[in-house]
Amino acid sequence: MRAYLRDAEEITRRSFEVARRETDLSAIPDDLTDIALRLVHATAMPELVRDLRFSPGAGTAGQAALLAGAPIVADCKMVADGIRAGLVAGRNEIISALDGPGTAAYARERGTTRAAAGIALARIDGGVIAIGNAPTALFALLDAIEDGAGKPALILGFPVGFIGAAESKQALAEAHIGVPFITLAGRFGGSALAAAAVNALLIAIPEAVPAEAAAGAP
Repeated sequence: MRAYLRDAEEITRRSFEVARRETDLSAIPDDLTDIALRLVHATAMPELVRDLRFSPGAGTAGQAALLAGAPIVADCKMVADGIRAGLVAGRNEIISALDGPGTAAYARERGTTRAAAGIALARIDGGVIAIGNAPTALFALLDAIEDGAGKPALILGFPVGFIGAAESKQALAEAHIGVPFITLAGRFGGSALAAAAVNALLIAIPEAVPAEAAAGAP
């Protein structure tokens, strides 16, 4: 048999050791350190922290909202499924906006994507919004907020792709909407990053996190 490390907990422990050793966290505030490391762990790319963009106190705002029971609204099922249900401790509802009622019909009527329709129809006020798939969902979220749909507690903007991803994240970083945000400049992103950011926030609520769940969360 091939010789390789098989113990899941040891793999996780060593992985985070490497992530912390190889990642320059000097420009990352304390309330975002765990999120940055989770993103690095999810991608094996220590260099991505150079492209992190965030508002002051974004990590603290997200943790406070989740502790208070804020819903977690994901742009798609892949993000929702990546959020460890055991970490929410029955406190936070996890919603896949793409699968909401009326989404397909709304998209057809408006000539937009289902991802954008799902966010447009979702209850965003006070929620933690995690976007890891469609740039159109992030654009739709910004439009909804500017149109008075309510303000989320935190926006985690990690859409990925060649068309609109970099532009939507730049729009988030430059928006004057009074909503805390964390995003990643450029084309790179994805559902794993959005879910990892949510999990990092949840893990930072120690009284709500079983030790075994925290160890295995991406």
